Amino acid sequence: MVIMSHPLDTTLGPMAPFVCQLLTELRALMGGQGAPRVDHLCYRAASLPEYLELKEQLARHGVLLVEGMIGGRPIATYRLHQPVCWQGVSVPCIELAAPKPGRSHQAGLEHIELVVPSLHALLAAHPALPFKTGNIDDGRNPDLGLMLPSGQVKFHLRPLSEVIDEELGTGAVVPVPPDYYDGI
Repeated sequence: MVIMSHPLDTTLGPMAPFVCQLLTELRALMGGQGAPRVDHLCYRAASLPEYLELKEQLARHGVLLVEGMIGGRPIATYRLHQPVCWQGVSVPCIELAAPKPGRSHQAGLEHIELVVPSLHALLAAHPALPFKTGNIDDGRNPDLGLMLPSGQVKFHLRPLSEVIDEELGTGAVVPVPPDYYDGI
């Protein structure tokens, strides 16, 4: 049994058990591959008021790396003061995603992202797995996705914090429009 041990567990749900379950499901499909490098996990808010409330809570438990528009909605990424830890795996960051306009979302932990040396090698090593490959050729941050019973695992070539640093340095972050939250 995994015990809830992070200060945000009562707000976001038990994060270490979520990571544990996804890694267990992943190992069942792909076999043991040593200690995975889990870069971050993602929580999706069900509404903009919930998103704004969670931003305030996350700001007390971490440092905001960036908030920007991605896929038509705000996403904020925080480096946690206390990483989420489970059996030698340390997850340093959390992504908070607002709901996409016009869509209904269930609030909760949604995915984890792992850093791997090669997306193409991962595909080649597991050709029978139903990877989502639509972003594999993205110039800035290519990825693969794999839906599992408990959530999604995404695979990237480098940590999100590096991508954020690059985007901030090159002006690639799309700011949240000043009036985006008006009328809430």
